[in-house]
Amino acid sequence: MKLRKSLPLLLIFVLLFPVSVSTAEQPDSLGWTVVLPGIDYTKIHLPDPNNVFVVRMDRSNTNLTLESTIANGKLAEGRETVSGMFNRYDQAINYWGGGANPPTWGMRNQAVVAINGSYFDYGNGMPWGGQIQSGWYAKRYDNLGGWSGFAWKLDRSAFIGECVNHRPEKQLITYPATGKSQEITRINDYRDVDELVLFTPQYNSRTGTSSAGVEVVVEMARPSLIHPTPNKAVGIIREIHENEGNSLIPFNSIVLSASGSAAQTLVQNAEIGSEIYVSQEITPYLDDCKTTDNSSWTKTYASIQGAYFFLKNSQIRDFTDSGATSHNPRTAIAYNAQYIFFIVVDGRDTEHSVGMTIHELAAFALDTLGATWGVAQDGGGSSTLVINGQVVNNTFCNIYTCQGAYHIYLPFTTKAGFNGKQVYQSEPQAILSVAGIERPVANGMLMVVVQPEAYSKTYMPGDQVTTSGETTLRLGPGTNYDSFATLPAGTHGVILQQMNSLQGVLAKGNNWWYVDFGEYSGWIAQGQIIRSVLAPENNPDK
Repeated sequence: MKLRKSLPLLLIFVLLFPVSVSTAEQPDSLGWTVVLPGIDYTKIHLPDPNNVFVVRMDRSNTNLTLESTIANGKLAEGRETVSGMFNRYDQAINYWGGGANPPTWGMRNQAVVAINGSYFDYGNGMPWGGQIQSGWYAKRYDNLGGWSGFAWKLDRSAFIGECVNHRPEKQLITYPATGKSQEITRINDYRDVDELVLFTPQYNSRTGTSSAGVEVVVEMARPSLIHPTPNKAVGIIREIHENEGNSLIPFNSIVLSASGSAAQTLVQNAEIGSEIYVSQEITPYLDDCKTTDNSSWTKTYASIQGAYFFLKNSQIRDFTDSGATSHNPRTAIAYNAQYIFFIVVDGRDTEHSVGMTIHELAAFALDTLGATWGVAQDGGGSSTLVINGQVVNNTFCNIYTCQGAYHIYLPFTTKAGFNGKQVYQSEPQAILSVAGIERPVANGMLMVVVQPEAYSKTYMPGDQVTTSGETTLRLGPGTNYDSFATLPAGTHGVILQQMNSLQGVLAKGNNWWYVDFGEYSGWIAQGQIIRSVLAPENNPDK
């Protein structure tokens, strides 16, 4: 298609998808604009040529925090665009707690900025390396793998981990009633013979296990965190399933899944209503995997795997492999004592942005931004920056390579999973990435405003309610959690008390209640239930 035919349509896209930032500029030579108080954005054009997109978050602003994201909210289920994850976690409840000690569930994410995360398996979408999400250790970092990733802690400190190990004697489930403990062999992974696997809500809606074993559902007072012994996260055993498997994983619960001798230990020590303790530790080393590192993973809130740890205490670290020395689109997280930086560099466009080597990325972070620490994420076609729900960089050329012209894909589904019908034009300054021109990825990171807890007082625990129409029960308070049962109109239930007092909590635009409907118990939006009216013979007030 020629320019004169395509340009009006492309200009319409630009008008329809503006980047929502304030026009108030910071007194800074880089031309920062305010997105929200404490979060600033700038686009920098370098003569290489390169277009670099940067957002910085003021670490001292206690209304702000970081969060990691997971595609589709489930490690076991494929990939999702960065803008899709942005929307998924926007207005979802978190465990940040606004500085409370200990933190509490119930506050919400106002998502502001999102970037893509770690490398991943194209076949199943599983991220490489480890991840911590909202205080849950959702995927273990590889033992003695030589690298781990960026970490953000509940005390607002940040660090970049190197080599780590998980000593078996430090990964424990403890049964205080019997004084016994057993090793957590894996997290959110397959269950082998004589193993105890811990499943968290980030894995999937169900464990996916066979019936050859034992599974125990444990309601947690808080996310399991990285909490070395003698510290622990406390939970209450709610269900025990022998020879069933494939248990549901509620949003505030873990499932202990065991086979063989590990299953025998679990059955001998687990009793409904009794407490269990979860203690986990990550032992840190420098990248030689021998020298002890002073970093502590305890109470890490959000973390994802890194690729190249390119800036360490203001020193650029050089890498000689072809992935580091070639010019490519890049995504990185960097920081100094004042700011966290999300950095995206466009590439694969010979006229406008060729991409950076890792050394060039490190020099930019150090010399231009004043960062002292930095780590790269997955780059190439995955490099994406989203602000207020809108992609702001040229993801198309990052994915497909542009030579002298920008390409835009209009909606239709291709075998590769991208949306597209190819259109060519030659006015790059008129083009913004539009919805659909994104590579689905495995995970990412968010900058969020922490919104205060809000609750409805319409019902109380013990109140009887009835579904007002056909509706679904969910595993947690919000549409970001899976539904697992459909109930017809007129189904009677009872509001249940929660360990974390989240009855009526506001999330994803609705207030949510945990209701026992007899065969099923789960979360339901307030607008889908009404107060039950009892027949006179069953009403004690008559």
